[in-house]
Amino acid sequence: MQLVDLDLDRLLSSFVTFLLSLIQLLGFNWKVLLLFLFLIWSVTIFTRRAKQSKDSPSLLIEGSPSPQAPFNGSDIPPIYHHPHSQISDRPTSKSSSQAQKDLMVQVAQKQDHRVKQPYDAFLVLDVEATCEQGTDFEWPNEIIEWPVCLMRWKDKSEQGKACQLEIVDEFRSFVKPTWRPQLSQFCTDLTGITQAQVNSAPTFQKVLKMFARFLIRHGLIDPKSGRPIQRFCWCSDGPFDIRDFVVKQCFISKVPMPLWLKGNILDVRRVVSVWAVAPGNVDTTIQPSARSHIQSLNIPQQLQALGLPAFQGRLHSGIDDTRNIARVMTELARRGVRLEPKTSINPNRRWNWMGKHGEVLEHTLMFQ
Repeated sequence: MQLVDLDLDRLLSSFVTFLLSLIQLLGFNWKVLLLFLFLIWSVTIFTRRAKQSKDSPSLLIEGSPSPQAPFNGSDIPPIYHHPHSQISDRPTSKSSSQAQKDLMVQVAQKQDHRVKQPYDAFLVLDVEATCEQGTDFEWPNEIIEWPVCLMRWKDKSEQGKACQLEIVDEFRSFVKPTWRPQLSQFCTDLTGITQAQVNSAPTFQKVLKMFARFLIRHGLIDPKSGRPIQRFCWCSDGPFDIRDFVVKQCFISKVPMPLWLKGNILDVRRVVSVWAVAPGNVDTTIQPSARSHIQSLNIPQQLQALGLPAFQGRLHSGIDDTRNIARVMTELARRGVRLEPKTSINPNRRWNWMGKHGEVLEHTLMFQ
């Protein structure tokens, strides 16, 4: 920088000397003298401005580093960053960025409907069973369809909070009845299951083994002991499917209830019925004083209560019922309802038609 200044001074001095010599040669022609004086003034002004521009900061060339200070983590040179004292009434870029992040977190928290969910997986089951017109749940029904939807969380956090539940797999098998192999016309009309379908189906004992392999494949039970190794629970429309039908079928088929079937049941019907009375309540516990005001809702009514599209498929088809119950489960989870079982299973429950070793005492049955 000093060498450049010296060169300019020397150039100016030489130019002035040259002009003075030229004036002496030309004599005292006042017009020529005035012209040369104007030239001297112009050169002097230009030289001073050049020196001032060298002493002041200059704009940086794109892509070159600043000789005074490094960039502050952006593509803007430091010369464009005003001192903090000049903008004390406005947030700095750092504080503004932090405030923006805090706002995004607050919005996410308001939109987050996740609650702490105690179970990792759900087995939604809705069996179909033999039936006679005019009979009720006291009848020795035999399971003829075993459909299950396996559901898992999509968004479960480390703290166990989640609200997005989806079907990850399905299992379905018809089951061959053994006590009364012939289906009634009433049963076929109700369920849509034909005699040919149950005749070619495996027995309940075989279906249990097939389903156990399904659970093992998904890492839900131990392959040797059959004990659950993940937290899962059964879900059904009402308590009847496992509490009643499975217990009856295990007796008729002379098989002990597997360990993975002895857990408690999430009664989806009760959860929705309670929620319909108090929408937005994540706790679905029924107080004794309120039980008389709870209306029991079937699957189509549950879908309607939750504002979901109508029942999809054929009503009383086991797999279709199960899939629609899964839709209800997904919506309950989305609304932040805590999903946990509250109905227990009694594997040793007995009906008056039960004899010894799977014997059905037909004389105790009332036929129409």
